[in-house]
Amino acid sequence: MKNYLKIIKLNEYSKTPIYLQIFNSILNGIKANQLEVNDALPSINDLRFGLQIGKGTVEKAYLRLKKFGVVNAVHGKGYFVSNAEFEQPFKVLLLFNKLSDHKKIIYDAFTAKLGIDIFVDFYIYNNNFNKFKRILKEKVERCSKVVIIPHFFNDHENAYALIDSLPKEKLILMDKLIQGISGDFCAVYEDFEKDIYCALVELKTRLSKYHTIKILFPSNSYYSELILTGFINFCCQYAFNYEVLSDLNDEPFVPGTVYIILRENHLVELAEKILNKRLKIGSQIGIISYNETPVKKLILSGITTISTNFTMMGEVAADMVLNNSKTHLPIPFNVTKRHSL
Repeated sequence: MKNYLKIIKLNEYSKTPIYLQIFNSILNGIKANQLEVNDALPSINDLRFGLQIGKGTVEKAYLRLKKFGVVNAVHGKGYFVSNAEFEQPFKVLLLFNKLSDHKKIIYDAFTAKLGIDIFVDFYIYNNNFNKFKRILKEKVERCSKVVIIPHFFNDHENAYALIDSLPKEKLILMDKLIQGISGDFCAVYEDFEKDIYCALVELKTRLSKYHTIKILFPSNSYYSELILTGFINFCCQYAFNYEVLSDLNDEPFVPGTVYIILRENHLVELAEKILNKRLKIGSQIGIISYNETPVKKLILSGITTISTNFTMMGEVAADMVLNNSKTHLPIPFNVTKRHSL
């Protein structure tokens, strides 16, 4: 029997399920003539022990190969390659800058809309250009589409140049539209400047009981500077005092102040500091949090949020994959009013 541990490539850094990695490795082995018709596959137990994975994972991979029509099961003998003439599954390379609650919403909506017949190779590059570059170099040629959330801590120009070099018929940008990318490609994105400006206009009546609005915008972060542009434009137009903070370390917490928070960990820190000072959230101090997640309707009697419709973003990106479109589409920004403002 052939050495399947050399044919089946598992990547511990990939977020793609192991059974799909096995499925894809065997298809690649057939395509590369490493496997031929009538070759026996290892038994489920042999493969599970060889790869140190669960039995159910191997069973799921073999069932998918059988459904795809390249493997047959012979009672009492095991699994055999039955077909070497097949069309490679449509594969999507999906690159997220990080994992978070709202990114999970995007992922779930995206994969659910695509369905089970499209293979999604999923990676997290942790806002790091070098890791991003390495993944693209290894994977892009084997994929039909490349879907990218493009947020980086460093090397922005190099990252954008690399994205611009990708085949435009494959490229779909998600969450952020990068200026200067040439050619016809797809994009589903947030309009950062317009979104925050319009959201604050919608909240203007509630904001009127406060005199100052502060936004916590961490330094050396991947957040778009256009958020600050929209925020400052609103405050100037409607005569609010405003301040941009990089942290909460020396914040005095004066009644009559509203805080706009982008990060989840800063929301927890802010709430703790306000409660320790015995200030009342929703009357003395206001809170607006970016990105709606289910827990925000529960904590502190409800946190007011301004948020992209992440389910729609994932579904629209999947539609772009399925329909091979070349459109640029901004996603609506929603305001959810709760007790914290």
